[in-house]
Amino acid sequence: MPTSDALDELVNLRDLGGQPTGDGVLTRSGVVYRSDAPHPGDRDPAEAAAWPPRVVVDLREAVETQDEHPLATVAQVHRVRVLEGLDKPETDGSVHELTLLYEGMLQGAPKKLVEVFRQVLEADGPALVHCAAGKDRTGVASAMLLGAAGVRQDAIIADYVRTDKNMFRVLQRLNEAPELPPGVDEEMVAEFLATPTQAIERVLEIFDDHRGAAGWLSTHGVTDDELDRWQEKFLQK
Repeated sequence: MPTSDALDELVNLRDLGGQPTGDGVLTRSGVVYRSDAPHPGDRDPAEAAAWPPRVVVDLREAVETQDEHPLATVAQVHRVRVLEGLDKPETDGSVHELTLLYEGMLQGAPKKLVEVFRQVLEADGPALVHCAAGKDRTGVASAMLLGAAGVRQDAIIADYVRTDKNMFRVLQRLNEAPELPPGVDEEMVAEFLATPTQAIERVLEIFDDHRGAAGWLSTHGVTDDELDRWQEKFLQK
């Protein structure tokens, strides 16, 4: 089990830079980070090229955000409650519940996801997008941001599943990690904490129905100029 010192920093943080597009161009580092929720007293992440962020987009619901955001003194914090008002997904087991949840976000909260896109686009410096675990809401938003820049689908999926190895510590940070009995280690419970690829693949399928994430954003009001500026900002030239 990690010590408490190992949990006084973001445990599911990563820079979305360095991701390849279909043309072989890479996304630029220090533009947008994704992570689990910051906590008061967290250490600055050593792996972040530029910290603190200038803009934070917090995707959590009101019941999750009763206190002032820990980064409010150093960043503009925008709360975009992407799950607010969405119906709880129901499944008979034939479709993974997270797949239905992700579909629900794209179908039921497109304006909120467009707001996420615009907050990151207009950020005057690094932006951080996060929810509680940095897995589901953040995963859909990250796929949208990466896809809008033309990042390859296999790279988007690979970024999504990177959360797998971080989930046990994420749950510890949320005080929801199970106590493991003697002889049981984190790998044995990993399947219960996994990021199912079929869920994010369904997001990419929906984007494909609109000729990609950029097309999906255009359908919901994002202009060609905004998309061009996003690629100019996020892609290495």
